[in-house]
Amino acid sequence: MVILNTASMNFHNLFEDHGQLLKFDKGTQIYQEGESATEIYLVKHGKVQISKEAENGKELTFRICGKGSILGETTLFNKENVHTTSAIALLPSEAFMLTKDSLEMLLTEQPVLLIEYLKWLQNENIKNQSLIRDLVMNGKKGALYSTLIRLSNTYGETIADNVVYINFNLTNTEIANLCSTSREMVNRMLSDLRKQKIISMDKGYITIHNLQHLKDEICCENCPLSVCRID
Repeated sequence: MVILNTASMNFHNLFEDHGQLLKFDKGTQIYQEGESATEIYLVKHGKVQISKEAENGKELTFRICGKGSILGETTLFNKENVHTTSAIALLPSEAFMLTKDSLEMLLTEQPVLLIEYLKWLQNENIKNQSLIRDLVMNGKKGALYSTLIRLSNTYGETIADNVVYINFNLTNTEIANLCSTSREMVNRMLSDLRKQKIISMDKGYITIHNLQHLKDEICCENCPLSVCRID
């Protein structure tokens, strides 16, 4: 599994030294879209989904966050600081929580960490732009292939050359939510990939047998691992 925390360990230490450790059962909502954004979180362990629900009930999943991921930063310092997404624990999880006021005070007192925070925010912005590009410009197939590549970069375990086992259980509906498409469309595309022996699936776990094929199909730009991720 690829573990890559784009925020520095010094910045993570802010949460561990000054934050409150919270525990969340599977299915617990950490924060909800529309609520006041007054806290920021660092995942200690577990898995947390960041998503948004449209008026028609369709859900779009932006991130699946694991150890070292930071949540709740998007609108923390906005004038109208309300959450634009929701966060829910997919597994029993723990996270350090810092209030907005505490974070602001700590960053003001430690300019070096403020720079680290700004660097991390910049990387998150680039990551989000890359995600939107893949969802919009490459069509439904490209969105799925991009999602599989991002999952392999985040939760993948290399088995052999060009073969990656994604060590994270996902339903086809959850994959569809990551691709901003229907479950029926994802079912067909995954079935085609299985027939071509590009992937195999076993009880929700995906093995990619030809990662390069997926990259070639979407003219992958080989973005840095800090950008081409799902967390």
